[in-house]
Amino acid sequence: MRIATWNINGIRARLEGAVQWTSEVRPDILCFQEIKIEDAAFPRSAFEDLGYNVETLGQKSFNGVALLSKLPFDEVSRGLPGDDADSQARFIEGVFSISGGAIRVASLYLPNGNPVGTDKFTYKFAWMDRLEAYAKARLAAEEMFVFAGDYNVIPEPIDARYPEHWVEDALFQPETRMRYRRLLNLGLTCAFRACSSEPGYYSFWDYQAGAWQRNNGIRIDHQLLSPLAADRLRGAQIDKRTRSWDKPSDHVPVMIELDV
Repeated sequence: MRIATWNINGIRARLEGAVQWTSEVRPDILCFQEIKIEDAAFPRSAFEDLGYNVETLGQKSFNGVALLSKLPFDEVSRGLPGDDADSQARFIEGVFSISGGAIRVASLYLPNGNPVGTDKFTYKFAWMDRLEAYAKARLAAEEMFVFAGDYNVIPEPIDARYPEHWVEDALFQPETRMRYRRLLNLGLTCAFRACSSEPGYYSFWDYQAGAWQRNNGIRIDHQLLSPLAADRLRGAQIDKRTRSWDKPSDHVPVMIELDV
């Protein structure tokens, strides 16, 4: 089973590239973030024609997440538990039947948090705390799950071409990285780092200042696996090709393979 995550940065603007990549790579489950469109306007047919079932949690012009799956959805849940007043569209998950059991896959778009010291920074931490609590509950249930998406976290200095450029940014603050490590310390596994400890791998390049051309990137798109999922991990890769396509997202797809 191949599970991919991709912050598409506006599905309407990137539809041609999204369809091209999906038709070429054919992941079993594809997690989109920043679809930036309401549910009724999501171009479902473009992916249904490729054989995918589609579920979304959209929001006009901002945020928005989606799950595309070749497998039928057994369950779909929208919104990260822990704050009923949170109206931002940042979390959707599905449960799918596989041989011998089930797998839960979430597409998440963690808050950016900038500028540091503002309400946006506080909201980022509150959201990460809710994610930690939810991960604990899923681990207690001994489920196989994958939390995939744009975490807006640079975990370590090797995850940035120039880490010194990010020391004032919410993505690289000590408190941000500490909360990310707390997720790992629960027993979750970063799929990509389980497969490679080398520097130089990035999933985001800003549109400004020739970041792509200079390879001035950061790795902020992650797939965190429960122990039952990590035991089945066979590989992980970042597909940089899409960043050089016409009208690209500033993020690229990150994909894992599980033996299920």
